[in-house]
Amino acid sequence: MLAADDAELVAICDENAGVVGGQEDSLQVSGYRDVEVMLAEQQLDFVIVCVPHSAGRKVIEAAAVGGVHVLKEKPFAMSLPEAQELAALCQQSDIELMVTLQRRFNPIYTSFPQLADQIGTPFMIDAAYTLHVDDPSDGWRGQNAVAGGGCVIDMGYHLVDLLLWYFGLPDRITADRSVSARPDRSYDAEDTALIHFTYDHGLYGSLLLSRFIGPKNETIRLVGSRGIVQLERGRIQRMTNGGDIVESLAREQAWPSAAASQINHFCRVIRGERANLSSPRDNVAHLAFIAACYESARTGHPVSPKELM
Repeated sequence: MLAADDAELVAICDENAGVVGGQEDSLQVSGYRDVEVMLAEQQLDFVIVCVPHSAGRKVIEAAAVGGVHVLKEKPFAMSLPEAQELAALCQQSDIELMVTLQRRFNPIYTSFPQLADQIGTPFMIDAAYTLHVDDPSDGWRGQNAVAGGGCVIDMGYHLVDLLLWYFGLPDRITADRSVSARPDRSYDAEDTALIHFTYDHGLYGSLLLSRFIGPKNETIRLVGSRGIVQLERGRIQRMTNGGDIVESLAREQAWPSAAASQINHFCRVIRGERANLSSPRDNVAHLAFIAACYESARTGHPVSPKELM
């Protein structure tokens, strides 16, 4: 926030008095423990919502009542029905809401469609996002009631966004998930999920998500009839089908810049100068993908996210 050119931080809000007090002093801004009080006392253009997933709806609703725009940390909502209700609320209240998806502001990721156009007919996607958390039960992210799920709806939201951005919503999803990585701990939000997805036009793929499988890895590999595009965190390559590198693009220290660019872009969205790249309507599809994953894991059958919508 402090690195953004178009926005000024004027207030913070947290239920924890210690957090508020410390940030008030270091940032020299007004601090609150109640979001409705903050919205009533401050003339805010927008709020950045970074809260446990179960608390997001309350903040969005309060902002909508006050006509305050929202930059929402992913996920957009806890469930598909909640996403549909919040999308309707934002439209009725005439507020802009944009979900924070930093990869859309990173040139490594925006280069993917251009390179994908050079590999012939794509037919297979191999994607993964994994990292190691020693204790998946630690904190609110291990509780379905607070998080809405585990690695699929939380860290996996970024990869779901990339898949929908590049390829659109799949026609069928089959998924399995695990809460077994630490049998000595008690938690019900999945630590690992393996998702298979297909499109009626012939493209298919798999997505591995895990909060327990190290080392940290973020990859999307698209295989086509005349080559491969491999996207990693900070690097994208186009290769021959034999694996020889044709071209490569890398970027260092991209994330702080992407975060500031995202805030600056949202300021322009509010002013009507830019399109909203991750609107409530867009993110209903994300929650449909996620809901299909959970429904398939529960029933053991393929699920159509389009039918869920």
